[in-house]
Amino acid sequence: MMKMLLDPMGGIVMTNDGNAILREIQVQHPAAKSMIEISRTQDEEVGDGTTSVIILAGEMLAVAEHFLEQQMHPTVIIGAYRKALDDMISILKKIGTPVDVNNKEMMLKIIKSAINTKAINRWSDLACSIALDAVKTVEFEENGRKEIDIKKYAKVEKIPGGFSEDSCVLRGIMVNKDVTHPRMRRLIKNPRIVLLDCSLEYKKGESQTDIEITREEDFARILQMEEEYIQQMCEDLVRVKPDLVITEKGISDLAQHYLMKANITAIRRVRKTDNNRIEVERNLQDAMQVCRNVLLDPQLVPGGGATEMAVSQALTEKSKGMTGVEQWPYRAVAQALEVIPRTLIQNCGASTIRVLTSLRAKHTQEGSQSWGVNGETGALVDMKDLGIWEPLAVKLQTYKTAVETAVLLLRIDDIVSGHKKKGEDQSKQPPAPEPAQE
Repeated sequence: MMKMLLDPMGGIVMTNDGNAILREIQVQHPAAKSMIEISRTQDEEVGDGTTSVIILAGEMLAVAEHFLEQQMHPTVIIGAYRKALDDMISILKKIGTPVDVNNKEMMLKIIKSAINTKAINRWSDLACSIALDAVKTVEFEENGRKEIDIKKYAKVEKIPGGFSEDSCVLRGIMVNKDVTHPRMRRLIKNPRIVLLDCSLEYKKGESQTDIEITREEDFARILQMEEEYIQQMCEDLVRVKPDLVITEKGISDLAQHYLMKANITAIRRVRKTDNNRIEVERNLQDAMQVCRNVLLDPQLVPGGGATEMAVSQALTEKSKGMTGVEQWPYRAVAQALEVIPRTLIQNCGASTIRVLTSLRAKHTQEGSQSWGVNGETGALVDMKDLGIWEPLAVKLQTYKTAVETAVLLLRIDDIVSGHKKKGEDQSKQPPAPEPAQE
């Protein structure tokens, strides 16, 4: 389901991206701020699972409340949670299925499963191929280590006009600027490019200077000196024999004239970031991050709540062999994991109790670890047949972040508010009563 948000400027934002929603929320409670922070961390680390990590962390804290009410010490709960996290990681690695990153059809299916719930699902096939192509373009290996930095080397540029279907991957750099002079060349093959961070115009001196002009020829001489200064700069540039000059600052009309005469195209007032990096917009962020995660760690786990239910089932079985009070919070972690399939069932309008009970029973059977919830119909299906997969790296990060956040907040037993400034206290004090007159 999507959320409609009203931003501080009065604009309307419609999204179902967890991090985008929480960025617009104004909260005062420190615990709530911590929860919002984990969504941002998840987005920066793996780019997906922002909603899942918030839901899971909230459920971990909700199941812990019962034990705190029974006077169980937070350290006991934390110990059980940490033990459960170690077991969850080992179970996930057993469930993980290796994937061939060179299989384009399989990679497109993985990316498609990540953006099916997004606003761009109408042209998901095109978006998936663009995401895969873009990530493959910026992928490189250095000293035997694979590096894919899409935040630094990939950018989505939106241009007014046209249709979404016109989108494509440009293997190069795009600067959304026009040439400074209409007679300059617009199509240059294999150009020599000069990047400048200075202006091609007359610059005022740093010290304040006053000039008194008494004769007309003196004024003409000053203008001539200004022209000579700009001409000298342009001649220095022309000696390099560039085809294209890009500057972050301005270019004067005179400099444009000299450059145009030398058959040099110029672009001015380009953002500094456009010269050295390209960043990703939100629409394709999840798709590109999923592709990056799979290329860096080519292992998959089934989606649709199947992984959570399989891990929950394994933890429940393991808790039966435990002794002492620690087994109860350990089992509560298994119960908390069921919140993911439960939320999926609620979102598609199916009967939560009936479907969740059927899914729980299904996972007790041998070889049924890949069964989950169809997010559109609410029916139980084998995720292998449906082709719904998630990168193992995303799941690992989600579980680690959710448990660590729950542990962090369980360690806090009180909130102490700092002193306010004296000026604020005095300004808020009521005025002194006037003396009574007899």
